[in-house]
Amino acid sequence: MPLFQLILALIPIFFSIVLHEVAHGYAALKCGDDTAKRYGRLSLNPLVHVDKFGTIFLPLLLLWAGSPFLFGWAKPVPVNFNRLKNRHRDVVIVASAGIVVNMVLASVAYQVLMSTSTNTIFSPFFINLLTINLALIFINILPIPPLDGSKIFFGWIDKPWAKKYIYAEREGMIALIILVAIVPVVERAFGLSSFEMLDPLGWYIKTMFRWILG
Repeated sequence: MPLFQLILALIPIFFSIVLHEVAHGYAALKCGDDTAKRYGRLSLNPLVHVDKFGTIFLPLLLLWAGSPFLFGWAKPVPVNFNRLKNRHRDVVIVASAGIVVNMVLASVAYQVLMSTSTNTIFSPFFINLLTINLALIFINILPIPPLDGSKIFFGWIDKPWAKKYIYAEREGMIALIILVAIVPVVERAFGLSSFEMLDPLGWYIKTMFRWILG
């Protein structure tokens, strides 16, 4: 892949996941928890948010594997949910904030692409910005810890099973890495793309893209 195309592919994902995390921290601040601010995580400086695997290695791996979508994550912004003013309400607000930002970015990219009558040198940037943010929305809405969906659907429930589930982040992360990073590589290596149920996450993302974009 030419260097310029690589830059146009990676900058949108760095930009999108940084704003995603900052949105969580800013929402938490407005809801009573200043943990992210005290740790300097409300900064737009990407270096304070970089996760070596999720921000750098995974997107490059997906590019190499020929994945139909790019995905990644930054270091999670620290949030103390016990400090929120109204925990049952605010946990949903904080967890949803990143997804809302991704919706805004996807909408902006879509409007730019629709208002541009011809392709320009920067069209790939906005195409990548659109697809990356849609992928971030589709994946983060899933109720799998540590994804935002787990807190949106279960974080406000004061039950032992709900708390145990949303804090099962290590197990959830292992499952996500297998689904996002390993399965597509194996699928490509063995030519198993026709067996969609061997890659349920890929099937889900492709279905959502077809539904949203037609």
